[in-house]
Amino acid sequence: MRNYAEETEKRIAFIRQAVADAHADGIIFGNSGGKDSALVGILCKMACENTEGVILPCSSKRNFTIDKDDGMAVADQFGIKTRVVDLTAQKELAMETISQVATLSQAAIGNIAPRLRMMTLYAIGASENRLVAGTGNASEYYMGYFTKWGDGAYDLNPIADLTATEIFEFLRYLKAPEAIITKAPSAGLFEGQTDEEDMGVTYAAIDHYIATGQATDHDKAIIDRYHARSAHKRRNPLRYGEE
Repeated sequence: MRNYAEETEKRIAFIRQAVADAHADGIIFGNSGGKDSALVGILCKMACENTEGVILPCSSKRNFTIDKDDGMAVADQFGIKTRVVDLTAQKELAMETISQVATLSQAAIGNIAPRLRMMTLYAIGASENRLVAGTGNASEYYMGYFTKWGDGAYDLNPIADLTATEIFEFLRYLKAPEAIITKAPSAGLFEGQTDEEDMGVTYAAIDHYIATGQATDHDKAIIDRYHARSAHKRRNPLRYGEE
């Protein structure tokens, strides 16, 4: 297990330096009610008093119930000021408008909410001179299990190197609400959705593979496929004249 007392201090220093370098007045982050956003919110609040979370429900019923409740539990416990912005109408309008000129695939529809959320965070951040904190972990990054220009966009990410397993360990160290630690990770994109069912492989298997290069043939095939087809998400946009 990592030394999370030391990790906490290093990450606080990282966040404070990022805020100072940007001459920002604070930090904003999307509070999804999940493990990653919980850890980011806690660390950012420790580093910067002027840290606020935004709960961004969008269509999915669980966004308005369990996710919102868990997000508020973290905010209340750690004194994080929180706003709620319902993006359901904006998603419906976007789908209606774009459907007039294109047939939207399920993948495209699924990416609308994360991009609307990031648009909202950056609008608030720009208006209040806040940095947008990212909430993606190393397991999701390796798998490409994030939305390009959605939850993959941020100004700083204090947990980018941590696997999902380490996120849970860190939250236990910080005594985060148990509901955050025990519930199945989910992007909340549709009813009943969970990350592991979506991908077809567990975070434990992914993290073991990242650490050791070992996995069952079944898991390795899935992980390698996800990693290969998401390579474009982990590089800068292609620019003519650059390597």
